[in-house]
Amino acid sequence: MSGTGAALRGHHTALREGLSELRARRDELSGRIRTEEAERSRLQARIAMLSRRLSETSENLAGLRSARAHIDRTIAEIDTASGKVL
Repeated sequence: MSGTGAALRGHHTALREGLSELRARRDELSGRIRTEEAERSRLQARIAMLSRRLSETSENLAGLRSARAHIDRTIAEIDTASGKVL
């Protein structure tokens, strides 16, 4: 029976070592997950900020293009009117 007991102890020891390795691997992965989650949060915040800036820039461009179009129409009207005068 002592041979069986020794074998069981050996299996138990191997099992405990395997569990210890799995726990260490889990802890390592948990650390990497936390790091990636933090990076993801930073990127999401940056995307939100860039989206706001993009929206503001698009609105500014629309206003500037509208002003330019108005000036272009004014120039065209003045050119047309001055051509009729001459």
